[in-house]
Amino acid sequence: MAATDGFVAIRDINPQAAAHLLVLPERHVESFREIGQFPAEEAKRMLEFVAEVAAREGLTDYRVVVNVGPGAGQTIFHLHWHVLGGRLSGRMA
Repeated sequence: MAATDGFVAIRDINPQAAAHLLVLPERHVESFREIGQFPAEEAKRMLEFVAEVAAREGLTDYRVVVNVGPGAGQTIFHLHWHVLGGRLSGRMA
């Protein structure tokens, strides 16, 4: 769907909202607990890319969610941001 230096955005294969996108770093980081592995500038670029992806999708009102650990619903152990717009469904509702 979109890419920038070090990050990609894809559509979730099991959407929980009308628009459900995932933003991932290309390098492996298991979860948000390890966010400190990103230098400040890289973390800033990642968050800016999350906002850019939402704007590209035409979203003005949306949620950005990070599930951290199995108890919070993390099922893929690679850091990723959920960008959810429109009516929510499933476990994200």
